[in-house]
Amino acid sequence: MINQFIENANFEDTGFSYTMSLISGKHKMVILYCLMEYKVVRFNELKRYLKNISDKTLSTNLKELESDRLIIRTEYPQIPPKVEYSLSDRGESLMDVLDQLCIWGEKNKLV
Repeated sequence: MINQFIENANFEDTGFSYTMSLISGKHKMVILYCLMEYKVVRFNELKRYLKNISDKTLSTNLKELESDRLIIRTEYPQIPPKVEYSLSDRGESLMDVLDQLCIWGEKNKLV
């Protein structure tokens, strides 16, 4: 895997680069982790979990995660509107990677 990374003249074509493009940013990994932990979450619940995030930033991140098919947005036709977010199968397959990041961080935390 490392050899492919080193030998590949174009970094943007690597799997690592592609994965990072999907989860890059301040909030995407936290959003995915919340959805893994709580399964189905509404917009305001996510906002509470993330604390200092604007509606616009959260909305943008959710739209990007949905377009990358990592999350599923389910809209219910009722008044007031109800929208729920959950991980897609593709998003769930990414959770092993995020778990490994957490494990590494716990083991290597500089105190």
